Amino acid sequence: MTAPRVPHTLPAMLTNSLEAAMALTSKRSDGPAARALDLIKTYGTGEVEVRALDGVSVEFERGRFTAVMGPSGSGKSTLMHCMAGLDAPSSGSAFVGDDEIGRLDDAGLTELRRDRIGFVFQSFNLVPTLSAAENITLPADLAGETVEREWFDALVVQLGIAERLSHRPGELSGGQQQRVACARALIGRPELIFADEPTGNLDSNASAEVLEFLRRAANEHGQSIAMVTHDPLAAAYADRVLFLADGKVVGELSSPSADAVLAHVRRLGG
Repeated sequence: MTAPRVPHTLPAMLTNSLEAAMALTSKRSDGPAARALDLIKTYGTGEVEVRALDGVSVEFERGRFTAVMGPSGSGKSTLMHCMAGLDAPSSGSAFVGDDEIGRLDDAGLTELRRDRIGFVFQSFNLVPTLSAAENITLPADLAGETVEREWFDALVVQLGIAERLSHRPGELSGGQQQRVACARALIGRPELIFADEPTGNLDSNASAEVLEFLRRAANEHGQSIAMVTHDPLAAAYADRVLFLADGKVVGELSSPSADAVLAHVRRLGG
């Protein structure tokens, strides 16, 4: 696999927004962006009980890009959902920053997911009746907040969608829709982005563009990213790869290559 390209320097007009993003990140806690302690998630009871997570403890470091891999049914998406407050574990604890998700009420969970976590999904999850620009600013609009224009401009230029902002999702390619979703995830400068199979519906060229942007988000903005993927090529863009099997963490690679990831997945039977 060819190594991810080193990004060109952004135009000088965007420097202030990027410096502001880095300053914001530096003010956050020095601890992990998110962590799980002995997470267990079961479905069903008795003989039909399925243990999707079986005592998982893991940390997602700040400013780093982590990929989570494993065979089908290994628990990787369940882990992401529990750590993002989209699902509740059967036992154990999940934290975003210093805040334990299980202690938040419904309003607190809504605020957490809106203000501190960004999401990128395989199916894009864009509102079909809104323009690309309106989809990007939707979380802020719902919260009654104003989007910083310089930061908005920086994102859409980096993602190559500045000329497509008036188009609705149905008028965009799959890659363009996912880049709009990436801009929406970053517009609020969240503590952590959870990406669930973000390239699953994209061709190889569009996949590379999205992955290169996520890589740049970690490098240039200090963005913390946790990405669930089944693709060794995608995982090779990350700083670290965590491997799950049967609901447990069974391995880890740092500075991974696609070949090393693939070899590890094969040993797990994926």
